[in-house]
Amino acid sequence: MTATTAPTARGAAPVRPGGPAALAGAATLLRFALRRDRVRLSAWVLGLGLLTLATADSVHSVYPTAADRASIAHASASPAVLAMTGPARYLADYTWGAMLGHRLLGLLVVLAGLLNVLTVIRHTRAEEEGGRAELVRSAAVGRHAQLAAALAAAAVADLALGLLLALGLPALGIPGLGAGGALLYGAATAVGGLLFGAVAAVTAQVSAHARTASGLALAVLGAAYALRAAGDTGRTGLSWASPIGWLQRGYPFVEDRWWPLLPALALAAGTAVAGFALSTRRDFGAGLRAARPGPATGSAFLGTPFGLALRLHRGLIGGFAAALLLLGAMYGSLLGEADSMLRDVDRIKEALARLGGHSLADSFAALTMLVVAVVGGVYAVLAAQRARAEESAGRAVPVLAAGVSRSGWLGGHLAAALLGSVVVMVAAGTGFGLAGALSTGDGAVFLRLLGAALVFVPALWVTVGFAAAVHGWLPRATALAWAVPAYAFVIGYLGPLLQLPRGLDGLSPFGRVPRLPAARMDWAPPIVLTLVAAALIALALAGFRRRDLD
Repeated sequence: MTATTAPTARGAAPVRPGGPAALAGAATLLRFALRRDRVRLSAWVLGLGLLTLATADSVHSVYPTAADRASIAHASASPAVLAMTGPARYLADYTWGAMLGHRLLGLLVVLAGLLNVLTVIRHTRAEEEGGRAELVRSAAVGRHAQLAAALAAAAVADLALGLLLALGLPALGIPGLGAGGALLYGAATAVGGLLFGAVAAVTAQVSAHARTASGLALAVLGAAYALRAAGDTGRTGLSWASPIGWLQRGYPFVEDRWWPLLPALALAAGTAVAGFALSTRRDFGAGLRAARPGPATGSAFLGTPFGLALRLHRGLIGGFAAALLLLGAMYGSLLGEADSMLRDVDRIKEALARLGGHSLADSFAALTMLVVAVVGGVYAVLAAQRARAEESAGRAVPVLAAGVSRSGWLGGHLAAALLGSVVVMVAAGTGFGLAGALSTGDGAVFLRLLGAALVFVPALWVTVGFAAAVHGWLPRATALAWAVPAYAFVIGYLGPLLQLPRGLDGLSPFGRVPRLPAARMDWAPPIVLTLVAAALIALALAGFRRRDLD
């Protein structure tokens, strides 16, 4: 079959891929993206905003006097603490505002970057991979409209978060949290989010798969954080190689310098332009990096439901295992200094005393291990929801048509999620234990901290079971699964500091776990949690067998 193209009318200018027509329909797609993500983006913005406001109120109540703040500033001058927080310049006059900027701004930029990466990839590469972008492009939509709408949707969320911080922090009435510093704090967070959203716009062109594109963008985010951490421990030049380091050096509530935001904005704009340019150099549905051909034949294990599921889950397992290994090592490196950091802060000592333990180091390890385990709970939700993603994308149908039972297919994914929960907590305990042993000089600490991590595995299994039960019975309400790790963090981590009733902690599977190494090992809770997880998985399989597929 042959076809001819109509000749261009004499004198008519050719349509350029980068002209205004390339953005046709972007405004409509932006409204559609905001409508689709109205709950998701609102939850992110409110969650990050409330986290910041709660932290500001917490540091105000936990460190009420100048002596308390001077004590924690002195203890925070160690390289291990600076790597976790930010540059030492904040410590010179450790007001409540300086403490907030020092301890939270870097983390908030990372979380805003995560929000932007997920948003941009969701509305670009994921749409292409799922086949929906092809239908959209068949209408009067320009080539760059979808990417522009995705970046604009992320920018709307960044602007909302920045405004919430700029208005909410001064409203607390805490001395030192002025309007100028709050505005800079919110602007730095928004600019950081925009920058990593632009990075996602580039990685979306590199790979043909949404998960790979997300992984590449998150790897850039992790490298930026690592460079910042290395620079703040003494090699200042490395901090200037990281945009997170630039934003922290605005020093909100200390010096209120705006100029470090300018290079971050310029880098964000340049990276976004690069994303648009790269999108014109690839075919629709493909990536700049050619997909590697697989072997001609697969193994017999790959032909089983569990083998296929494990193959699909291995990237998620590996990524979270590496992240928790690093996170555990960062917390473990603080263990040797826990006594000197916390012994003069009465409110924290009281909170840690609720956990028990023979020393502040044991109680600190128990509390921080809960934070690491909650991050493992995030993995558990994502892994349990992989089956939902396969179903929504239509890939479950051909597998089930090949003679695989519904229980076998879903059970394979859940078995991979359960196995991955063990792997990520082993990685977390290994990092925590090795760094803790080095920081304390006690080799016996390694096994104790490894056990403190492994005891949370049944709680992760309950999280997997709950997410699976929601998928089996209420597939349109899968967001409910995030309530488990969110509740565990708020009640388990902030509860002791805010002196919330202890009974609230028992409503979370993470709150039922023995707080090793501060408490003694009690085998009854892990056994009960394992049985609860088994019951939830059975409930999930029963619901999945009864309902129609999407």
